[in-house]
Amino acid sequence: MASFGNLIGSFMQNAMSQSGSSRFGNALGQVGGGLRSAANNPLQAGGIGAVTGALLGGRSGAISGGALGVLASVAMQAMQGAGQQAPAADAAPSGQLPLGMRVPETPDEVEAVETQAQLVLKGMINAAKADGQISPSEMQRIVSKLEEAGADAEMQQWVMSQMAEPLDMAGFIAEIPSPEVAAEVYAASLLAIEVDTDAERDYLQQLAQGTRLHPLVVNQIHQTLGVPA
Repeated sequence: MASFGNLIGSFMQNAMSQSGSSRFGNALGQVGGGLRSAANNPLQAGGIGAVTGALLGGRSGAISGGALGVLASVAMQAMQGAGQQAPAADAAPSGQLPLGMRVPETPDEVEAVETQAQLVLKGMINAAKADGQISPSEMQRIVSKLEEAGADAEMQQWVMSQMAEPLDMAGFIAEIPSPEVAAEVYAASLLAIEVDTDAERDYLQQLAQGTRLHPLVVNQIHQTLGVPA
């Protein structure tokens, strides 16, 4: 059975914007060094495109969480680049990288990663809903792809209900526990939309302001993904 963390790559592959894949490739190109240090083996040869495909397809055994690991790396790099406090490798227990970039070691860490992954998925779904509801046919297409990726009935129903519910920006922001997770959610949201409507721009602005993401962190995320701020 797939976890929410493992489903992020599949969800991105089937639900993100037309520009999302190239943006994800931009991110991987810039944070690849950090991911290499988080992996047991170096990233496989074959170019950014090949590695992007493996991560989005959920086939990255060397990197904890696949796509979630990339988002965690983007968030950490953005916060450190902006001079904000972020969990670095030497600040984690036993010199480990923060959750999202490594395999969780305890039941509490497993639960924390699942919650983190759920928030990332919610962020992508909310971004897609920002300028209108997702059509029933598109919902069914996405859920069918998640089923192929290993999502059980309960997980499929969770995704379906998230897509069907009206956007509750204040409630969503209240669920985000830290600036680090907020930065991950913001990066994931940029992968889900083209950012070519006022509604989408308003969503991103509300997300950044509501979670108190520093403007320098926001700008760094945009730069990493190759999206004009």
